[in-house]
Amino acid sequence: MINAVLVFNNAGQPRLTKFYTQLDTSVQQRLISEIFTLVANRPNSSCNFLPLPPLLAASSTSSAKPGAPTAQHNDTPSLITYRHYATLYFIVISTSTESPLALLDLIQVFVEALDRLFENVCELDLIFNFETLHATLGEMIVGGVVVETGLERVVEGVKAQGRVAKRPVNESGVGGRLSGLSGAFGSQNTVGPVWTGR
Repeated sequence: MINAVLVFNNAGQPRLTKFYTQLDTSVQQRLISEIFTLVANRPNSSCNFLPLPPLLAASSTSSAKPGAPTAQHNDTPSLITYRHYATLYFIVISTSTESPLALLDLIQVFVEALDRLFENVCELDLIFNFETLHATLGEMIVGGVVVETGLERVVEGVKAQGRVAKRPVNESGVGGRLSGLSGAFGSQNTVGPVWTGR
């Protein structure tokens, strides 16, 4: 199960915070800060997986009933999977039942879907068109369960909802483009094939 999806920019400002499990607001705020610090301080040569920060591990075990056994359940958050594209970090917090490689694929499809919907997506697109951002995530994940990873189906589902905002013509040359996104996900698709199944 996916417990949360987070998107940060390089300065640590959240661009998307979607939690699928119940957490206090104060815990969410501290968790967001702690996860960004962990992810941003990792060198580029490191793998894209991290163990859960102690803050979330402590809060998930403290919600158990007093006197109950403290064995770890399958729905306990335990893994952080992330990818860094140009100016944005895409982060997924999940349980041990999710495959880390499938989560990397999920992030890849999410980013490619945004790139197709916004035609060379940039950080400003995500800020001013958050409805499209949430609609894209909603096509892929429902209640913490991945329901779709097919790129074409996700894009068509969002378009069918009418949630895609068109960028004004005079803003097409504005700086801030995610050069890693537009270069990697342009018409040549140099990143490689996108897996369509889980």
